[in-house]
Amino acid sequence: MTYSADSRTEGPEGAADAPAEHIDVVIVGAGLSGVGAAYRLQTECPERSYAIIEARQSMGGTWDLFRYPGVRSDSDMFTLGYAFKPWRDSKVLADGRSILSYIKETAAEFGIDHRIRYGTKVVGADWSTVTARWTVTLERTAEDGSRTLTTVTCDFLYSCAGYYNYDQGHAPEFAGADSFTGTVVHPQFWPEDLDHAGKRVVVIGSGATAVTLVPAMAQSAAHVTMLQRSPTWIGSLPSRDRLADGIRAVLPPRVAHRVVRTKNILFTIGLYQFCRRSPKAARRLLTGLNKRIVKDDQLVADHLTPSYDPWDQRLCAVPDADLFEALKTGDAEIVTDHIDRFVPEGIRLKSGRVLEADVVVTATGLQLLAFGGITPRVDGQQVRLNKQFVWRGAMMTGVPNFAVCIGYTNASWTLRADLTSRLVCKVLNHMRENDYAAVEPRPMTTLDERPLLDLASGYVQRSIDAFPRQGDRGPWKVRQNYVLDAASTMRTNLRKTLAPTPLSAVRRARAAAAGQPVGAGREAAREKSWRSA
Repeated sequence: MTYSADSRTEGPEGAADAPAEHIDVVIVGAGLSGVGAAYRLQTECPERSYAIIEARQSMGGTWDLFRYPGVRSDSDMFTLGYAFKPWRDSKVLADGRSILSYIKETAAEFGIDHRIRYGTKVVGADWSTVTARWTVTLERTAEDGSRTLTTVTCDFLYSCAGYYNYDQGHAPEFAGADSFTGTVVHPQFWPEDLDHAGKRVVVIGSGATAVTLVPAMAQSAAHVTMLQRSPTWIGSLPSRDRLADGIRAVLPPRVAHRVVRTKNILFTIGLYQFCRRSPKAARRLLTGLNKRIVKDDQLVADHLTPSYDPWDQRLCAVPDADLFEALKTGDAEIVTDHIDRFVPEGIRLKSGRVLEADVVVTATGLQLLAFGGITPRVDGQQVRLNKQFVWRGAMMTGVPNFAVCIGYTNASWTLRADLTSRLVCKVLNHMRENDYAAVEPRPMTTLDERPLLDLASGYVQRSIDAFPRQGDRGPWKVRQNYVLDAASTMRTNLRKTLAPTPLSAVRRARAAAAGQPVGAGREAAREKSWRSA
């Protein structure tokens, strides 16, 4: 760590000035993205000090938080895993425990685990134009539950906390819920002591969590019902990639990983483009495949054929058709209806049917939360996030030296996360090489605003208005195409769209604020050369 004697900040609640620890880069979040960002930072910017701030008491993010039965990835692990660390397991859609072990193994292998500060939450982030630094307010939770506020300063703040609210899921109110005599649980807060063996279970929802829970719980439950208001597009994938296994058997691990990763990237992009450009053909393909597996055309028509086109919402993947197999054996069923109210014995539907249940799982979705709850302030003014535009899917107008990690919605999160981390390193090196204290994205012309995430899913539509916008062209458009992004992101001309603040200007501002004389000769000449550049 590096420390700066002049980085004195006002403490929480107006406390007396005290020297604050200074870190070059603060990464927020020790999940899949944060660990990947740390690797890129220490590899491509080795002269920069960094720390990872993690609100939980352990690393892993999503994969440490979610503990519900069957929790797994819905993207293949050759692309969800890191480009720099081959995925060696045989599973394509891996379980949560395996993914968590992979993250921990990566952090330990590269010494990243020693840079994580657990039980520490970012509760304030204030940028000062005078000092060209962030003052980050941290809330630390001790083992006894007591909390203290401290501050650190940093040159660059990078949020890798995702866009989900880890403290609260989406929990709609259901009439009569208090009258239900069974147990109600939300997947985000799964009780360790919940025993569903031999019990009747109703899972409310039809998204990725629900289609994971139903076959997993059906293995020991008396019966599981997936209650949905409307169907979701679901496709089956083999749990093992035999072509990938063959490639890994003959090629060195890193080469095989690169080949399989490329194959899966191209397949995913091809499928997405096919669905978007030929929605009618995509509907026929998906329904045809599901009919072939389920062998019940009416079930597919009633419960597995959505009204929207494929990829208007994220496509759900099930390994080895496990959900469909549970439906075929009768261990599970799908009911498409609306809830009237809870009753003591279960759930009464609008149709009048009562679904009897001992356990109800409300897989009703997640809550979005911009940047893990960080609300940046610039020179004392809170930034209105929904008035800003995102540059290269990474930085944001109106906020200098700040980056966010936003993954793909149509492919593995890690693909864009890694691109973003490499871009952040490119920006940091650009600043060092040109003696810039700060950079901020600024469009040259007016942009037409569009939602940051272009999905019709309920969890997106509920909260997307609180997020910054994407533009309609160029680096301001958040594309959903890894091949195009990989070809252009690292080649972007930073001078065209990043407005710099020369270090000389910051030095003069600091000196003026401290009442010290300013040497203008050499500094003025250097600034003139920067402006002309």
